[in-house]
Amino acid sequence: MSVELLGFNIDDLTFESAIKKARILIDTPQVSQVITINPEMFQTAEKNQNFANIINNADMVIADGVGVELALKLTGYKIKRIPGVDFARKLLEESAKSNIPVAIVGAKEEVVNKAVFNLKQEIPGLNIVYFHNGYFDNDEEIYSQIKAKSPKLILVALGAPRQEEFIYNAKNIINPALMIGIGGGLDVWSGYVKRAPKIFQKLGIEWLYRTITQPSRFKRIFPTLPMFLIKALTYKNKI
Repeated sequence: MSVELLGFNIDDLTFESAIKKARILIDTPQVSQVITINPEMFQTAEKNQNFANIINNADMVIADGVGVELALKLTGYKIKRIPGVDFARKLLEESAKSNIPVAIVGAKEEVVNKAVFNLKQEIPGLNIVYFHNGYFDNDEEIYSQIKAKSPKLILVALGAPRQEEFIYNAKNIINPALMIGIGGGLDVWSGYVKRAPKIFQKLGIEWLYRTITQPSRFKRIFPTLPMFLIKALTYKNKI
């Protein structure tokens, strides 16, 4: 089941049911795409029709970010956010249990190296068969390298919309796998970026902590977040 927000469908899933659906997608004979959508991605999709089409064609779209959760609530839907970094981390843990091969692409060289090292230390049995930094010009070369390793779970941290485009264009090239855009996930797993204390995460205000500790993020949130909520309400009233 899905609900509509600003013309895009978002899956009505709990964290647990999203993980179950992802596990099913891992085993399907195709390349599947999961999008963890936030207000900035809605804004990008307004101006970028190709990106909008990618969202519409995704196999699963989950509400990442308190802004999306608030917009859904304002428009009558009680759907809890599923933080993309937690979702991807849980899938890595599930993959380790079943020896599912994993690939990771994105971030700076030192960041991806450290993230891979930390993940292997923290998740016993994690089978990372390929990883590469996010600084490359030839996507076809990276696709070829990934295809040679045949991972079944591929995490891509190139930032939106680049990561979603990279995943979408891989669909007819690489072997069947589940691909997920994880934004700044590698920065967190490497330890270069600290997550908010648990209380902030539980209350869904991790964005506030990060804005306080990283004032440069203020321009990203305001006026994007309030304008996004206003658009969601206006759109709902029109239909």
